[in-house]
Amino acid sequence: MVRNPRARRYLLRLRPDGTARVTIPRGGSAAMAQQFVERHATWLERELKRIQAQPRRPAAWTIGTEILLRGELVRIEPGPNGEPETARIGSETILVPIAATDLRPAIEGWLRQLAARELPGRLLELAARHGLTVRRITVRNQKSRWGSCSRRGTISLNWRLIQTPAFVCDYICLHELMHLRQMNHSSAFWGEVEQVCPDYRMAERWLKENPGLLR
Repeated sequence: MVRNPRARRYLLRLRPDGTARVTIPRGGSAAMAQQFVERHATWLERELKRIQAQPRRPAAWTIGTEILLRGELVRIEPGPNGEPETARIGSETILVPIAATDLRPAIEGWLRQLAARELPGRLLELAARHGLTVRRITVRNQKSRWGSCSRRGTISLNWRLIQTPAFVCDYICLHELMHLRQMNHSSAFWGEVEQVCPDYRMAERWLKENPGLLR
């Protein structure tokens, strides 16, 4: 259970690892939150079965593993000429530790660098398009959210957005930008989101169908 004074209602979320999180709004109580969860027990059971039925993401990445990059599945291939210190993802060649049994740390490091280069520019482009000013942008390793916006105008983006399709990445950027107009999740906020991103529900659906990206 997590208290959030900005929340306007009780919210229930099932995480990819099978744990449930309930958000308690301002003025709410743990007892009411427990009752809220119990009323949604059927939904929780159904969602848990759905998650359990999904193929598990491998803990280690090796040659042949498929990962998401800009919404497309790409295969990790051996480096040019079979060089043991490199691996290929699409047209990109990445340095990896020689004889590493898990390429994931090296490849995720490369993905984070790619995100740090590309995401801030796209966010600023969208901000300019809608007449908004962002004071600061950070690209972070967030575990449970895709982005955040502070009251001071700082927007943080999850580096894993580089793995999502362009329309999903743009939606998250626009979602956080709209918090510069409405620092809440009220109906007015969602009205702002829909105005600048009419297909935002499609992006939300993609994120729900790919819960394994956040961990």
